[in-house]
Amino acid sequence: MSLFSKLFGGGTPKPVSAEEYEGYKITPTPVKEPRGFRISATIEKDGQTHEMIRADTYASSDTAVEASIAKAKQVIDQMGDRLFR
Repeated sequence: MSLFSKLFGGGTPKPVSAEEYEGYKITPTPVKEPRGFRISATIEKDGQTHEMIRADTYASSDTAVEASIAKAKQVIDQMGDRLFR
């Protein structure tokens, strides 16, 4: 990996595993953008799926993964099963 990629978070997101939270499965899926990585995650429960995408972007894919998980947890706490309506 080049020095610039290391400094500015270039490259593609690394595959990440899903995380369980309050009975929901959260799979972070950051989206590569020209200026970094956009927050994105798939939230699943009982065969239902919600694709969450936010406007926030981060320079590194690792930071975007962490932020995607945190935002998904916040959405779950606020909306619960209403998320799938």
